[in-house]
Amino acid sequence: MKTATVLVAESDIWKDIAAHPFLAGMSPHHIELLARYAKRKTFAAGEIIFRAGESAHGFYLIQKGKIALEGSVMEHGPIATDTVDAGEPLGWSWLFPPYRWHFDARAIKPTTAIFFHGDILRQHYNEDITLAHDLSQRICKVMAHRLQATRRRLMETVHKSGRSRAELAIAKRN
Repeated sequence: MKTATVLVAESDIWKDIAAHPFLAGMSPHHIELLARYAKRKTFAAGEIIFRAGESAHGFYLIQKGKIALEGSVMEHGPIATDTVDAGEPLGWSWLFPPYRWHFDARAIKPTTAIFFHGDILRQHYNEDITLAHDLSQRICKVMAHRLQATRRRLMETVHKSGRSRAELAIAKRN
């Protein structure tokens, strides 16, 4: 009886992984591989998921909720630099040496996610060129999207401040 319950839970996580927008269209073989290293996680609002400088041991597919990526400014404390919503992945530092988080991640709302153990997954990534290519393409799209969003926010900040580029450059040098 326990075996049936475990199999149902495993097939449910496989279905959830296959249905996640980040992995849409991924081959069933790679979905199955990812499912082997997947674990469900829940986070309460305000809970820290990881901190900058800690070892990055994997990545998350956010199913429900919202995550704030935060940087720290000494005088101001944590400042949200971006948010990650349901349907998006969280974390790519597991893939790049030195495998450390660069930001803090904190749940803004109660959040459910699927966590993938990156230390083990990285071995498959390094051995299976089609998996590596597929995940890299997906991660690069997310990185480009987030960099463009950051650029837009910076441009809005400059526009709202009413200062010219030259004034901002001078202020930065001083």
